[in-house]
Formats: sequence, structure tokens, C-alpha cells
Amino acid sequence: MAYNLEEQEQLENLKAFWKQYGNFILTVVTVAALAVAGWRGVGWYQARVAAQASAVYEQLREAASARDADKVRAAAGTLFDQYGGTAYGQMAALVAARAYVDAGDSRAARVTLEWAVSNATDDEFRHTARLRLAALLIDEKAFDEAGKLLAIDAPGKFAGEYADRRGDLLVAQGRPDEAGAAYRQALEALEPDSPMRRLVQLKLDGLGKEAG
Repeated sequence: MAYNLEEQEQLENLKAFWKQYGNFILTVVTVAALAVAGWRGVGWYQARVAAQASAVYEQLREAASARDADKVRAAAGTLFDQYGGTAYGQMAALVAARAYVDAGDSRAARVTLEWAVSNATDDEFRHTARLRLAALLIDEKAFDEAGKLLAIDAPGKFAGEYADRRGDLLVAQGRPDEAGAAYRQALEALEPDSPMRRLVQLKLDGLGKEAG
């Protein structure tokens, strides 16, 4: 009998507790369930977008390999417009720019690389696009614009690549002494096992006594 009374008292306490806090508990549970569902929904959506972007990126790569400039333009446009915020959009800029250069369309390559410099969120892609754009501008003798692109304190592993490209700019401007200094700076900044070291050394050696 004592057990039944104790059990009844616990039941009454539970009823009172639920009456006071039940709505709050249901609200918390509902919000948590919606949050989980939302998180899963976002994950599903992101995976779907990535899959779609990947498919278009493969189309771009195939078009670039086939040197089909029209298809490159179409695929790249889709990636920039619809998937520009994904890694595929950033990679597409580099692939498309190379395809345009191969096709002799330097203007399209320049526009594409400028897009990457302005929109890429990944340092690797942004700096790579910046360096390639500078090289393109040097070829076009747009020295002032190239100089502005290269006039930054490049972080970490990019320091050597920027110094090398500044050397290229100075050579094109007919300033071999300064170019030699830039190439030596590049050699100092590049990692000992960097494949770029041999190329930079060849450039420096090519300057001969003019490098000072």
C-alpha cells in the first residue's frame, strides 16, 4: 500500500511538472528536430549542387581538350553564373583561360582570369590566377597593369613565384639588373625541392653579365 501511495505521488508530481514545463519541452524538441532536418536538407542541397557543378566542369575539361572554344565558353559561363561560389567555378577559370590562350583569344583569357582574381575564395586559385594574368599582361606589354598585380607581399610559398614573375616583367621592360635581383630573390624564397628553381636559374643565367 505504501508503494502505491509513493507511486501515485510521483505520478502527480510528474503531471504537475508536465503542466508547467510541457509546452516548453515540446517547443525545444520541435526546434531541435527542425534544425536537424534543416541541416540534412542543406547537406543534401550542397551535395546536389556539387554534383551538378562537377558534371559541367567535366564538360569544360573535355571541350578544352578538344580545343572547342565555343563549348568551353558555354560550360565556363554556366559554371561562373550558377556555380561561381564552388571550387569548380574557381578551377574552371584556370582551365578556360588556358583554353582561350591556346585558341589565340587573349581577351577572353584576360576576362576569365580577372574574374578569378576578384571572385576566387581559395588562396591557391586566386594567386595562380593573378600570376597567370600578370604573365598575359606582360606578353601584351601592359606593363603598368602587370606591375600593379605583382606589387603585393605574397604569402608563404607564393613569394618565390611572385618574385619570378616580377623578374619576367623587368626583363620585358629592359631592366636586366633589377630582373637579376628579382630572380635571385625568387631563388631564395623557393623551396629547395621546388621544380621552379631550375627554370628561374636558367632565366638568371640567361641574363649573363647584364644581371649585375
